[in-house]
Amino acid sequence: MESDIKKTAALFKALGDENRIRILHLLSGGEKCACKLLEALSVTQPTLSHHMKILCDSGIVKGRKEGKWMHYSISQEGVDSARRYLDAMTAVNAAKEEKPCCE
Repeated sequence: MESDIKKTAALFKALGDENRIRILHLLSGGEKCACKLLEALSVTQPTLSHHMKILCDSGIVKGRKEGKWMHYSISQEGVDSARRYLDAMTAVNAAKEEKPCCE
């Protein structure tokens, strides 16, 4: 359970930044080279690397190296995992519900 909590926190950290959301929108059109992401975002290479590390660490994005450039895409496995985390966190479980405190 503790590892799921850490994975969920990493996912929401990845989704909690406007630039990373922009990156996901760009990647929703398919794999992109880091050079194309740099152009579209108008950020420095170190800043892009920082954002991509967070996205890759969350599992929602995957990268592959080709020559001197990295190519990034959305990980379907990561997306499926994110859905499961969100579903598990937001599911109402009557067996777990506590009685109201004011009764």
